[in-house]
Amino acid sequence: MTVLFALATSLLWGLADFGGGLLTRRTPALTVVVASQSIAAAVLGAIVVATGGWSAAGPQLWFAFAAGLVGPVALLSFYKALALGPMGVVSPLGSLAVAVPITVGLFLGEHPGLTQMAGIAVAVVGVVLVGGPQLRGAAVQRQAVLLTLIAALGFGTVFVLIAQASSSVTGLFLALFVQRVTNVVTGGAALFVAVRRGAVALPKGGFPWRSLPALAFVGLADVAANGTYSVAAQHGPVTVAAVLASLYPVVTALAARGFLSERLRAIQAAGAGLALVGTVLLATG
Repeated sequence: MTVLFALATSLLWGLADFGGGLLTRRTPALTVVVASQSIAAAVLGAIVVATGGWSAAGPQLWFAFAAGLVGPVALLSFYKALALGPMGVVSPLGSLAVAVPITVGLFLGEHPGLTQMAGIAVAVVGVVLVGGPQLRGAAVQRQAVLLTLIAALGFGTVFVLIAQASSSVTGLFLALFVQRVTNVVTGGAALFVAVRRGAVALPKGGFPWRSLPALAFVGLADVAANGTYSVAAQHGPVTVAAVLASLYPVVTALAARGFLSERLRAIQAAGAGLALVGTVLLATG
């Protein structure tokens, strides 16, 4: 079950990132984040009311609240780092997020077998290579590296927090709702500050109503990914769940190849192959 749900997580996150990347070509990234998360929060709110999810409220919701605070900070740091570039360095560094849940899992006493350890190593290398690491060329600003490391730490922390936010299905819906509401409030505050400083919140034509279905898909896919990861982490080793869930850059790269006809560099194709080998090792270990 852990392998299945963790792979579903990587698929959903990868498609959400792909959709979000397309939307940010026409709409400011922060606006995309706030709008997509608002839609997800509304849908989750309806589900919580329909299922009586409020009855599952408890101290564990603080984990969801914390994840909602950390998530937008990590995302904005990552976007800023990508803007500073070069992306060929920033993107692979962001994959270091997986180190956080792996460290936590080992600290809590998990002991992966030799096959699983090999799978973890191979899969992580594959994910880094899929980012198309830039081994030479343009210099990297210290600020870009720092922001990327902050983002990676934040993303990894969200992995850990959301896995602890619930222990039942109704509780999971409530936890995801709390996380999304916190995301919207935090992101909305950041958007307000950005606009006050002169940033543009909307494209020239106003709110992109035609993009509403795409915004909904991005928000709901991200929510679903958090949910499947929580289930994966609760039913198996966090070290395995985290690595398999972190394969989402492979999905994003393949989606770009399939829908936008973007060519994968040789190093990216090799990374995708290694990620697949790592997945097989983790699944059979």
